[in-house]
Amino acid sequence: MSEQTTPLPRVIVLSGGLSHERDVSIRSGRRVTMALREQGHEVIESDIGSGLVDLLRSNPDAVVVSMLHGGVGEDGALREVFDLVGARYVGSDGRASRLAWDKSIATPVLARRGVTVPKQVVLPHEVFRELGAAALVDSIAESMGFPLMVKPARSGSALGCSRVDSTDELPSAMVGAYAYGTETVVEEFIEGTEVAVAVVACGDDVRVLPAVEIRPDSGVYDYEARYTAGATRFLVPAEISAETAAKCEAMARTVHHALGLDGVHRIDIMINKDGEPVFLESNVSPGMTETSLVPLALEAAGLDLGAEMSRLVVAAAER
Repeated sequence: MSEQTTPLPRVIVLSGGLSHERDVSIRSGRRVTMALREQGHEVIESDIGSGLVDLLRSNPDAVVVSMLHGGVGEDGALREVFDLVGARYVGSDGRASRLAWDKSIATPVLARRGVTVPKQVVLPHEVFRELGAAALVDSIAESMGFPLMVKPARSGSALGCSRVDSTDELPSAMVGAYAYGTETVVEEFIEGTEVAVAVVACGDDVRVLPAVEIRPDSGVYDYEARYTAGATRFLVPAEISAETAAKCEAMARTVHHALGLDGVHRIDIMINKDGEPVFLESNVSPGMTETSLVPLALEAAGLDLGAEMSRLVVAAAER
């Protein structure tokens, strides 16, 4: 515990929720709670529910750290509630979170800022149903070719995501993605090296951490590969050239500013066969579990998770 001349802010760590990522969120929240307590913070752990607003109002001097993944934790709605009740919090605001959460919106926004993105088409479920799945599947195949990546427009942890290598596989992949939301993104599959670049931002102080290279044993970085210990090999810093690493850092900074992000967030990038980074998605509430990427990047940068979270908490309390 470091010496402190003034009392550290009390912290409310939120985790759990009702999304498909509840278990991961609880693990992330527990780790962050322990890290902040080691720094000397008083920490209140809480799930979300009907008592949350009363909790926030009864602790007006506390700073909220949301470790909620997916759904309400990342779509901006809860952060707008924080603003509504005057609660201070670490991380991106409602608008930025909503923008980053929806891949069908974030991708074209970033493309207009010069970020390289995959070719993409967005299909709401009602369109897929009403216009006829067979005709749309054929049109997608003719227009985009294979392989393809199918994913929910609004979801995290690769839930509902699948690689598609033929027309026959496309309908079931679409159905699987629709299980997690009403809109599905179909985009070209980028062959190459996948990396994750974490950003720790406190206002104008923006730190881009070393890229983490992701090598799943299965070849696909799906939910199981993300959260099963030993299922994926992580290399940090990534085994990429200095030039490519610099391009990934530049992309992370552009995404950060274009989407208006803050706090700790993560940008997922695929480096294609030409060594050029291609944006995949951004995550405003990345996992902090023992198999998560942000803690690995912090360690590689010589930074301590608790110290960095405490720094963000103190800054939020002073706003």
